[in-house]
Amino acid sequence: MKTSRFAGAFCRAFILAFVVLGVISLGTAQKPEEGYGPSPKPWVDEPESCTSIQAGRLATVDGSVITCHTCDGRYRQWVDIVPHQKWSDKSMAKIYSGKMHTETPADLRGIIQTGEIPQVAETYRFLNTAYPCLNEHGLAIGETTIGGRRELVNNEGMFMIEELERIALERCKTAREAIKLIGELVKQYGYGDFGECITIADGKEVWHFEIMGAGPLEKGAVWAAVRIPDEHVGISANIPRIPEIDLKNPDRYMASENVFQVAQDMGWWDPASGKPFKFWEAYGGGRGKPFSTRELFVLSTLAPSLKLSMDMPELPFSVKPETKLSVRDILAIYRDPYEGTDLDMTRNLMVPRPQFRRRGEQPPAAEQAEPQMVKSPIASAWMPRDVVSLVNALKPDTIRMQRTIPISGCAYATVLQVRGWLPPAVGAICWFSFDNPAMSARIPIFAGTTELPPGFEICAQHQFRLDSAAWAFRRANRLATLK
Repeated sequence: MKTSRFAGAFCRAFILAFVVLGVISLGTAQKPEEGYGPSPKPWVDEPESCTSIQAGRLATVDGSVITCHTCDGRYRQWVDIVPHQKWSDKSMAKIYSGKMHTETPADLRGIIQTGEIPQVAETYRFLNTAYPCLNEHGLAIGETTIGGRRELVNNEGMFMIEELERIALERCKTAREAIKLIGELVKQYGYGDFGECITIADGKEVWHFEIMGAGPLEKGAVWAAVRIPDEHVGISANIPRIPEIDLKNPDRYMASENVFQVAQDMGWWDPASGKPFKFWEAYGGGRGKPFSTRELFVLSTLAPSLKLSMDMPELPFSVKPETKLSVRDILAIYRDPYEGTDLDMTRNLMVPRPQFRRRGEQPPAAEQAEPQMVKSPIASAWMPRDVVSLVNALKPDTIRMQRTIPISGCAYATVLQVRGWLPPAVGAICWFSFDNPAMSARIPIFAGTTELPPGFEICAQHQFRLDSAAWAFRRANRLATLK
């Protein structure tokens, strides 16, 4: 017993020490590996990366506006703070692609300059994650890739979505300003990325913005934006979701000038049919529904009385939660692997309860009353694929894989809370985590923060490094899943 307690204490101390080591970034930087460049971004009809939840100020317990992001996949994890800067009259702002797979802020491998635009007199300080997320004025941005129509991709466009986010954070104070600026930039310089959704919040409101290219013959973009009602919560999880848009109501809707015409020209919408125009239907790439498991889970969890189901042709774009949400509630959703629901991947992994007694000895009456089948100690939402394959080979369909909101392959995650009644320096917070958001502790980074620990500037996707904060969390999380 003493040995067991010591081993447990040692493991806990080891993990804690490793986390602390990463946060304070002790150790010597290692030479980056040679020849590493960004992996090409493949086209995916069903992208499986990133989840963004948005909450209006009247949907939260304290009036906060919230937007979120999980950066799921092998993207760069290093994060730093780009300072507030002033520029001369003739300065130009360089625009790049290829930043998503670098190892440190100084790593230039794979980065390509796609163009430049006139610089403004001053740019705002911002938190520079792979998808830049928060500036000094409390403008916050989440992101998910939504794919859409591959016919609309134009590789000649100057801007990738992460660069649009960066420029918006450098130049804008509100969500509406950011949407209008992005619309102007892509119209003039072009959009070269796949279909993307960014969820843009300030101290008053949050908007859901979806954008795609306008096709190989036009360098602009097709986009639409919908304001989440103040008392509602919305979600984006890799599927176009914007329904009908009413441009006569600019307080709720915005869109590019070509939003209807491109769909009509491509044969994706016929106004003569009398069928209403829906953005997701026209530009969603032929998807049958504008939702999947994650959207259903979040919306039905927050509004169970609506009795939403996968059988529905369409879910509400947003819902009024039956209980107002706190940041902790949002974090709990980002930790939930559907445990205890019909979607729980471990629900069939039941084994007989261990019997710790001498042969022939009868269990006490109280123990006999307990369930005799219990969850296997190896059961976990983070089981390695080879274990899942082995179990399903022994008995098919024992484990039915689901795309959960938290995944072990997450690079980093943000919950962005903007409290509009406070000065942005303290009122806007990025609740940041490295690696799996279901396991990692959240680190509050305020909009007024001007410097981060050195270990935050080292990605964990290239090589093992003791001076990387991301590696400290990743290693602790992997150790915690061992059985």
